Amino acid sequence: MICNDTQELLRYLSPAARILGLDLGTKTIGVALSDVGLQIATPYSLIKRKKFTRDIVELASIIEKQNVGAIVIGFPRELDGTIGTACHRVYAFVDEMDKHIDLPVLLWDERLSTSAVERILIGEADMTRKRRADVVDKAAAGYILQGALDNLNLHTDPGLVDDDDEDLDDDGEEE
Repeated sequence: MICNDTQELLRYLSPAARILGLDLGTKTIGVALSDVGLQIATPYSLIKRKKFTRDIVELASIIEKQNVGAIVIGFPRELDGTIGTACHRVYAFVDEMDKHIDLPVLLWDERLSTSAVERILIGEADMTRKRRADVVDKAAAGYILQGALDNLNLHTDPGLVDDDDEDLDDDGEEE
């Protein structure tokens, strides 16, 4: 099932479940995981794509081992916001994945995420081209997932109850 936004995704998420972030490439799938508090995305692994069924088995294994309750997938819109060939590949992947993995999915706008990650890896980490090739997709998955987590936390009411408020009725008046 595809969710419309982070708040809808959150409604389907069970307590203490993590969110899996994916950056779908033609040759690899970058994988990232959130912490259980849904604050921090961490690059996790890289799946070298071969056959769809093998890719799904690997994803299902990660989902089970890491108590994943939802998936955020990078949705590579064109720079003008339109949906191109790459987006249709994501739709096809999600369509097939849905037959094997029953989790809510959020398609997250990932325009320029790989470019942003490469700039960070070159500028701040001073990585060689070879080393960047090994980490860019899983780092991009982390970047995509972190964007979704930041949005989720920006729009989530923590619902904290102050001990002083326990004696107040629904209108905020003392009982």
